[in-house]
Amino acid sequence: MPDLAVNNITKEFPTRAENLVVLRGASLELSCGQNLAILGPSGSGKSTLLYIIGTLDRPTSGSVQLRGSNPFALNEPQLADFRNEQIGFVFQDHYLLPQCSVLENVLLPTIAQPDAGAALIDRAKMLIDRVGLSGRIYHRPAELSGGERQRVAVARALIRKPILLLADEPTGNLDRTTAASVGKLLLDLQRDEQTMLIVVTHSLELASLFDRRLELDDGKLTAAQ
Repeated sequence: MPDLAVNNITKEFPTRAENLVVLRGASLELSCGQNLAILGPSGSGKSTLLYIIGTLDRPTSGSVQLRGSNPFALNEPQLADFRNEQIGFVFQDHYLLPQCSVLENVLLPTIAQPDAGAALIDRAKMLIDRVGLSGRIYHRPAELSGGERQRVAVARALIRKPILLLADEPTGNLDRTTAASVGKLLLDLQRDEQTMLIVVTHSLELASLFDRRLELDDGKLTAAQ
């Protein structure tokens, strides 16, 4: 049984004329240790699908099962806890808090955890070292390059040991060399942590690094050419 099962997801948005259909029965399966790139142009619904998988949005119909659990059956506080514990996010923008250091930004997802103590601080330092920023641990985002800020975002996404890591155009704001470095880092960490990784991107170069590739076309997922 797959650790992630996305079944027949549809998503419609109401408009004045008729509903705008973005997803038309998208389905995929993934198990821990596997990675997947979803390709598609801007406006194809890639981010919408990723947000539904990450429980940031709800589908019009269809289901998402993560380790046999239906997150959309939870109430909002339970869903927020589930998302924080099970899913890590990396966005195109890093969304780091400017007043916080690298270490503090990486620890942010643990702020509501009552027993956050030395073990989590040690894990944060390990991840910061793993993304190559041990010499920047007390720097603030304004003192980092764009690629370094995105590396902090990757470390932050992994701090809670999520079983699912989702990345939305994670290299979209980076130059070609830095983008390749961040893409390789994502995959190296995913394999080390044995989590699942889904990236949505329009970059063929980034997608080529992944074990599996799908394309979102007319609201459905098909094998990438």
